[in-house]
Amino acid sequence: MKILVTGATGNVGRMVVDELLARGADDVRALTVDPERAALPPGVEVVRGSFRRPATVATALTGADVVYLAPDPATVFEVCRMAAEAGVRRIVDMAGAKGDHWQSVEDGVEASGVPFTHLEPGEFMANATIWAAQIRAGDEVRDAYPGAVNAPVAQEDIAAVAAEVILGDGHEGHSYELTGPQALSRPEKVAALAEGLGRDLSYVELTGEAAVAQFELAMGEYGRWYLDGLAQLTAHPQQAVSTVADLLGRPATTYARWARHHADLFG
Repeated sequence: MKILVTGATGNVGRMVVDELLARGADDVRALTVDPERAALPPGVEVVRGSFRRPATVATALTGADVVYLAPDPATVFEVCRMAAEAGVRRIVDMAGAKGDHWQSVEDGVEASGVPFTHLEPGEFMANATIWAAQIRAGDEVRDAYPGAVNAPVAQEDIAAVAAEVILGDGHEGHSYELTGPQALSRPEKVAALAEGLGRDLSYVELTGEAAVAQFELAMGEYGRWYLDGLAQLTAHPQQAVSTVADLLGRPATTYARWARHHADLFG
């Protein structure tokens, strides 16, 4: 079975490649915009291409049986149509919560007629790096909407689920919501980071323009968009689900464990 991993040098796609190889997959093809810099493991077939230039994806799709599809709403309908024409037998896509701005990814996959599995992760634990500069500089984390609650998921767990779904049976037509094991408020996340990093950290609430300034400093043009999301999570908290553990047969990664594993990101 030839498996094409798109976005193979991205945050999740690269991990999907590693997970597939660890599980014994021996016919993995990786699509990347820069094969020379990809540094993919030996034995992986590397193909140059980009969703932004759909014609370049045709070579990568030729002969592929299963595609792990990284999200790109701008070209998803065209790329999935090409996958169907190339004879791809299954698409495992990474999208997001149904009805949000990633919905077009699932729509494009389903419109192709190729059997599918949707992976629907919530916020990545890696978004904690918006606090990294503050944590490197001191022991205070200045943030907003302390009542915003969600259950962020480790990208490593998403990749492990993707590999399980790609190599396993019985997943066609399913949509899998993926979360971490705990629903956490913003101060609880800071406390979990402190535990994982072995640090004493305190949470300081910001409001109004002070909050906007802090998030624009950390996230640029996406700062206000992220704040809007926090407001929604305050009104509509996200609860944790057991999908990761159910599919992998092991607990999902906790926030503190993720922080411990990625301590280098916080200095």
